Amino acid sequence: MALVPYEEGAGCVARQLHSPSATYRFVSRTIRIKQDWRRLGVAAVVWDAAVVLCAYLEMGGIDLRDRSVIELGAGTGLLGIVATLLGKGFSVCLLKAIYNCAHVTITDRAAALEFLELNVQANLPSELRPRAVVKELTWGRDLHNFPSGAFDFILGADIVYLEETFAELLQTLEHLCSEQTVILLSCRIRYERDHRFLRMLRGRFSVSEVHYDSSKEVHIYKAQRGSCKDDF
Repeated sequence: MALVPYEEGAGCVARQLHSPSATYRFVSRTIRIKQDWRRLGVAAVVWDAAVVLCAYLEMGGIDLRDRSVIELGAGTGLLGIVATLLGKGFSVCLLKAIYNCAHVTITDRAAALEFLELNVQANLPSELRPRAVVKELTWGRDLHNFPSGAFDFILGADIVYLEETFAELLQTLEHLCSEQTVILLSCRIRYERDHRFLRMLRGRFSVSEVHYDSSKEVHIYKAQRGSCKDDF
């Protein structure tokens, strides 16, 4: 349901979406993302919500080093790539460098995985590639393949748009979360159904808006279990 091919449209937005690639600069690296709108639709283009969440993570308020991170509905993989790059670090103990990099699981439905893997492998240095795993996850169905409550951070960019997936998305979030897990969802609030999802989310998690990009009309929400409001 998340892979929805669209017909070609007009205007500069359509030209951007139908471009075969998009280039970004994060973590002092040039990241070149392949796009394939005709074949995979929304799963194979970079959306503003992903760019805004990447920039938010890069601002440095969140330390991903030595953390377990999972991205839902990764699409092109830009967000997971940036999270992996930001999670690189090391400490010195007894004059020996010890790497304490993040472990990032980048997920989407089966049809998007080959394309997603190509972008991830093309944009990570060789030493970080083992730290980023591309894995199939259909919300509400493949949860047995993921340990319950095993992730420190759950990331999602523009994954709130199909109302028929809301229940499965919430089920997936609950399965992946521990009491300490921080969920960061980046999205535009376009329609009443988007507000409905936020109400559903607030029924199960403590939710706060932590960032708003007015130029792109993108909100970033932080969610945690119960009344937990721990700092990053």
